[in-house]
Amino acid sequence: QVKLVESGGGLVQAGGSLRLSCAASGSIFSISLMGWYRQAPGNERELVARIPSAGNTQYADSVKGRFTISRDNAKNTVYLQMNNLKPEDTAVYYCYTNARPDIGRGYYNYWGQGTQVTVSS
Repeated sequence: QVKLVESGGGLVQAGGSLRLSCAASGSIFSISLMGWYRQAPGNERELVARIPSAGNTQYADSVKGRFTISRDNAKNTVYLQMNNLKPEDTAVYYCYTNARPDIGRGYYNYWGQGTQVTVSS
């Protein structure tokens, strides 16, 4: 089983910055995608950013130029640097990965427990 543990959420004023981290552990043979989604109250969960093992990253239009996603493959960890935060960025942020637990199995989606990000105006 693959487990994702997030950290780095909190309360920040508009214009401030936060850095989220998410470490994958457990039975991991390989990881393809890693990324971040968010869900605000009353809204559906939406993609924030994702990064493949190789290739281009993808960002939601609302965060382009402000957020940067990166990953450390040696540590099975993905990061989200969030700058110039806005009140509308307030949400629970969920880490996501598409991983292969072992060589005899396919790829599955795994989710973290979520971390709250609150941006005050």
